[in-house]
Amino acid sequence: MLSQLSAAGKVKKIFAHCLDTINGGGIFAIGNVVQPKVKTTPLVPNMPHYNVNLKSIDVGGTALKLPSHMFDTGEKKGTIIDSGTTLTYLPEIVYKEIMLAVFAKHKDITFHNVQEFLCFQYVGRVDDDFPKITFHFENDLPLNVYPHDYFFENGDNLYCVGFQNGGLQSKDGKGMVLLGDLVLSNKLVVYDLENQVIGWTEYNCSSSIKIKDEQTGATYTVDAHNISSGRRFHWQKHLAVLLVTMVYSYLIIF
Repeated sequence: MLSQLSAAGKVKKIFAHCLDTINGGGIFAIGNVVQPKVKTTPLVPNMPHYNVNLKSIDVGGTALKLPSHMFDTGEKKGTIIDSGTTLTYLPEIVYKEIMLAVFAKHKDITFHNVQEFLCFQYVGRVDDDFPKITFHFENDLPLNVYPHDYFFENGDNLYCVGFQNGGLQSKDGKGMVLLGDLVLSNKLVVYDLENQVIGWTEYNCSSSIKIKDEQTGATYTVDAHNISSGRRFHWQKHLAVLLVTMVYSYLIIF
C-alpha cells in the first residue's frame, strides 16, 4: 500500500506509529513527519526486515559485558525493529545478562509461569524500583526502555516480563534481537524508507503529530485515537484494530 501511494505521488515512502500503553490507542500516519523531529539510525541494506546496527546495551547505566559478535548483522543475527510483534526476543546470552541485571537487587522475588510468561508478585511502583534499559544504536541513537515498558500487569500486583529467550542463537552463541511493540510503546517511531533510516523519540502518544502533504506543501495534524480496554493485558489487540481502522480511513481519503 505504501509503495502504491508513493508511486502515485501521494506521499513520501515514510510511515510512523506511536503506541500508547497509558491511555490506550495512539497514532498511525503515512507520509513525511515534520513534527516532532526524530533522530535516526541507518537501516542495514539488503535485508528482508527493518534491521539496524545495535552497538551496546546498558542496564541502570552499566554496560552489559557481551561478546562483540552479538552485534553482528546477517542471516539469523542482528537486530530487527518489528512493530508486528508484541514482545521482545533476545539471544540466550543477552536474555540472561539482562535478566540478571534487572533483578540484581530483587533476589528474593519468586517467579512462576502464567500463560507461558515469567511473572512475579510485586507491591510498589516498578518504575521506582527497577532499572531503565538502554539499547544504543549506530549514529548515537538510544532506545530507552523503562520498567513499565518491559513489564506488563496481568492481575493485581502481578507483573510479567516482556522479554523472551528467542531460541534463535546458533551453536556459537550468535542470535537475533527482535524489538517488539512493548519496548517501542510511548515513542513516535518513524520508518523513513526514502532515506533508508529509522528513528524514534519519546513522545506523548495521546497528543498529535504533523505530516506534510507532498502535493500542496501544506502541513496537517494527525491526532491520537483512543480505544478503551477492559484489561491492560490486551492493549495490543486494540492497537491492531486502531491501525487497521486508520489505514482504511486513509485509503478512503485518497
